[in-house]
Amino acid sequence: MDRIVADYLLETPFPLEEVAAMMAGEQSSGTFVRVAGETDELRARAAAEVLSIEPEGEADHPSLASAYVERKEKKGPFRRARVRIAYPVGNIGRNLPTLAATVSGNLYDIGEITGLKLLSLDIPAAYRARYPLPALGVAGTRAALGVAERPIFGTIIKPNVGMRPGEIAALVDTLCAAGVDFIKDDEVCANPDIAPLAERVPAVMAVIRAWREKTGRAVMMAFNITDETDAMRRHADLVAAEGGNCVMASLNWCGLSAMESLRAHTPLAIHAHRNGFGAMSRHPLLGIGFQAYHALYRLAGIDHMHVHGIGGKFVDDAEEVTEAARACLRPLSVDGPDDRVMPAFSSGQWAGTLPRTLEAAGSADLMFMCGGGILAHPDGPAAGIASLREAWEALQAGEDLAAAAETRPALAAAIGFFGAR
Repeated sequence: MDRIVADYLLETPFPLEEVAAMMAGEQSSGTFVRVAGETDELRARAAAEVLSIEPEGEADHPSLASAYVERKEKKGPFRRARVRIAYPVGNIGRNLPTLAATVSGNLYDIGEITGLKLLSLDIPAAYRARYPLPALGVAGTRAALGVAERPIFGTIIKPNVGMRPGEIAALVDTLCAAGVDFIKDDEVCANPDIAPLAERVPAVMAVIRAWREKTGRAVMMAFNITDETDAMRRHADLVAAEGGNCVMASLNWCGLSAMESLRAHTPLAIHAHRNGFGAMSRHPLLGIGFQAYHALYRLAGIDHMHVHGIGGKFVDDAEEVTEAARACLRPLSVDGPDDRVMPAFSSGQWAGTLPRTLEAAGSADLMFMCGGGILAHPDGPAAGIASLREAWEALQAGEDLAAAAETRPALAAAIGFFGAR
């Protein structure tokens, strides 16, 4: 039970058993030959173990080039297999970068390998307990917003960049008036010269506080504080001082250590943006799958995680989005605590994509974020929000959206405008 189990998809022209053993040795106690000090006792205590190898066909050509394979003049076949390897947690300790280096690291560079993807991680509850839980997670995010049962309807500040603090605050005012639950910065708008956080945060939070005092409704704003680590801490402190409760960061460009430091520093919700993840995931035999990727960042203590959207503008198919959303809504460890995080659907979403989104998540515990779906609604942002609420009400009543639109004008306008796109 004191082991982390990694599941890989492997391709190699060499014997599968030999390469799997090589992977286990390389990432634990061994190297390409046995060395002085590598005793049987040390191996028993620290060596990784190959748990299973399940062949999954073969190919005539390698998925990835390898100078080593070329030197050895290996022509194939290039066998593929699911390989499960268990790593002792004692080798790693409470150390996220080392965990990532152990289950990934040099594995991608082993000469005998012509394809490798880390698919998933099984993390024991005792090891998960070494790391922080989400500050808000699913239940806390709902409580902070006063939104129960239905999805959280949100949007993104558009244009992505170029707006001044006063213009952004005016847009937030419009969105608060429209009844939005959640607003986030775009991933490319963090601390630009034209709208620095030092000016943008106070301007926006003044609007949000005014609406809260006027209506009692809470709106959550995820300020993009992506930066070097010390700067992110300062930005988070500014958001907290202004009464905010959420910050956003681009995970891949900040890294595991920075996200851990941010979580340790602030009680604010961390809205985790995965931009750049496609570079790790799109090739079927290279990189990291979502389940393994998000597990690492959940150990860092995030609260919300982007999963893209069904039928949106990005490459993910419906199955990939479904798997990502449902992974977020499961505890990370069997018998572990409730550490679920809120999946954030985005990318080309509008009222008409809500049914498939709810089906994908298998739950209403999700953020449904519509940029154009709200801000480009032909009757304005208030109608954009109304179209989402009308769609939700219709689905709850068991109605087809097209039929429901006959008595719901905002939904009808959304279908007429977005439906043909």
